Amino acid sequence: MATTAAAAPHATRRDFLLIATGATGAVGAAFAAWPFVAALSPDAETIAAGAPVDVDLGPIAAGQIVKVFWRGKIIFVRHRTDAEIKAAEDVNLASLPDPQPDSARVKAGHANFLVVYGNCTHLGCVPNQDTERFKGWFCPCHGSIFDTSGRVRGGPAPINLPVPPYTFVSDTKVRIGEETKTAAKAA
Repeated sequence: MATTAAAAPHATRRDFLLIATGATGAVGAAFAAWPFVAALSPDAETIAAGAPVDVDLGPIAAGQIVKVFWRGKIIFVRHRTDAEIKAAEDVNLASLPDPQPDSARVKAGHANFLVVYGNCTHLGCVPNQDTERFKGWFCPCHGSIFDTSGRVRGGPAPINLPVPPYTFVSDTKVRIGEETKTAAKAA
């Protein structure tokens, strides 16, 4: 009987040590795994890169193009003159490789501002301002030409400059990267 009573305290102590060691190992493993789990979430710069960008339109003069970055892509914000708007609206759509009316590329009531991605749709080069034929953009890499509505008018570019999601917060401010539900329904 003495052997049974003496074995019981050792077994209890052994059980306690096993449980304590296992718990310490589990906590240690959780602390060791935490940096790996945290590395899977995006960093602050990545989150900020996807956030909407507000552009103040007030200082942009008629005929001027402003370049901003959103999600690592260049965006052209162009304050179009009345002559540029008229030229864009008067184009024969049948003559365009990617026919799209000017009214589909701007927001209603804000035809004087055009917001488009600033990369050529051929190979992604950044086109320069075109002062010659169509007064829009000219891609010096392969010769693509875009008009004041961002529509392809010549060269190897297959489609127009895309229009990013955006909305007018006020008459002098546009938010790129966020399109309100009412603005999306109106478009």
